[in-house]
Amino acid sequence: MRGWLKATIGLVVLSGLLVGADRIAVGVAEDQAADRMVSSGRMSQRPDISIEGFPFLTQALSMKLDDVRISSDGLTVGDGGRQVALRSFKARLSGVTVSDSLRSATVDSGTGSGLISYADLALLLPPASQLVTGAGKLPVGGNTRLALSYGGPGKVKAALGPIEVGEGSVHNSGSTVTADGFQLSALAGMFAGVTDQRLKPMSFTLDALPAGLKLADKDGATPLPEGLQLTFEGKGVKLLG
Repeated sequence: MRGWLKATIGLVVLSGLLVGADRIAVGVAEDQAADRMVSSGRMSQRPDISIEGFPFLTQALSMKLDDVRISSDGLTVGDGGRQVALRSFKARLSGVTVSDSLRSATVDSGTGSGLISYADLALLLPPASQLVTGAGKLPVGGNTRLALSYGGPGKVKAALGPIEVGEGSVHNSGSTVTADGFQLSALAGMFAGVTDQRLKPMSFTLDALPAGLKLADKDGATPLPEGLQLTFEGKGVKLLG
């Protein structure tokens, strides 16, 4: 009985040591991966990385991680000229094949999401003075931008100060996001000196998206009450290297 008890205690201690070593190893790997994501240019700011699954060491020996989670609240995205904040970014990467020392990594598939506030979204769109077609023009300065807000499912509202301009839809084709279909309200039309007038379609193309992902082909840009949600996806993504 004493021998059995000693053996049991020994196994418990050994298991604890192995679990501890596994958790230390995964923590080191997560820190290294976060640093490499920034240095490789795949992320504009150091993210939080969580390597899921237990044990980690068996995954590391196979050089393939089953499930990697990435999150950050300080990333930026833009159109090459202007950068805005991407808030609450989260991504889940499945089947991450890594090389020795994390010099390279590829992802079988990945999904993610992030949010651009309406104030920041307005910065990515052209100034209001460029958006009215025809002879009339809204009486605004050259750099005045529309104020945007949620307009319902798939819709955003636009205004110039207290003047409501109209409502339009948001959609994407690849990494290009377009807001269009804005019909001038009667009051805005009166100020612009036109009737039955639509704003020009407004577009921007995002570059350097986080973690090597791209905007989803369907519903990649979705208006929500709190801002424009971007939905990301990718297959065979080159994460590092």
